[in-house]
Amino acid sequence: PFAPVESFLDQTFKVTSQEATKLSLAFSGPPLTSAEDCQKLSEDVQNAILAVATVYYWLPKGQGTTLRKMVRDATTEVVEGMIQLTETILSAPLESLSQEQLISTGGVWEACEQVSSLPRDNQAAVASALAACLGVVKDALEEMEHALVEGQDPYSDIMEDEELGFRGNRDTYWSEADRKLLSSCMGLMKASKACLKKVLGVVKAYGKADSPEQITQLDDLADIANEISPSVDELALSMYPPVNELAVRLNAAKLASVLKKVLEITKTSHVCPPSEEGWVQFLTDAVDHNMNKIKNFTQGQL
Repeated sequence: PFAPVESFLDQTFKVTSQEATKLSLAFSGPPLTSAEDCQKLSEDVQNAILAVATVYYWLPKGQGTTLRKMVRDATTEVVEGMIQLTETILSAPLESLSQEQLISTGGVWEACEQVSSLPRDNQAAVASALAACLGVVKDALEEMEHALVEGQDPYSDIMEDEELGFRGNRDTYWSEADRKLLSSCMGLMKASKACLKKVLGVVKAYGKADSPEQITQLDDLADIANEISPSVDELALSMYPPVNELAVRLNAAKLASVLKKVLEITKTSHVCPPSEEGWVQFLTDAVDHNMNKIKNFTQGQL
């Protein structure tokens, strides 16, 4: 289990934070630290960093790849923070504590503190990863809704008429046909948001990390769900005028296939009891419905 590793992790990150403070104070101004003290300080810093890395390698792979990745990212941040602090000290004159040194020291503290908010098992890690994806998709959807409501000109907020002269150019506007196609693309983006929201809900409600099978199912879900936000972004980018219908169709098809995979993996995993199968089917139908409309609108492109 992660518990013993977790307490070691908390401990090693605390020690590393203290070593960063000691190092920073030793080089906060004259007099010069003796060669002997420098040697001792650098050894302590090195040992603290080695301990942090060792605890990460202790974490069994069987605890889940999503959890391991989050612990690895936290560990990397601490190591990089310490490297940056050391470089700042080496490149700064010794008169007084520089602004850069203060910022770098604070950076190490912050990176070390983050360990206390790390997920404690793979279920919590996957829930956290899904919540992050959902945030990105919500932002992309809001941005697109805003652009479509703004009227005929999606670039109105980033281009001034005075600078560019008259823009009656259809390259910066959506035609009526474009808007019909885009409404089905918006349907797919809304299905992406609903899908992540629902999957996050069942992972929180029914997700378990007690057996290797459950842990693997959660990792599979996180891996495929991670593909949703980049696919939503690709589709959104291709929706801006001038609309290339073929690009829109291809990006929509990619997103639709990712969503269907997420729904399929959810349905066959332990997070989906029979009581939850209704929305899985409903969202699968919604994805198909919007994708069929997009295919109809873009028939002439193939």
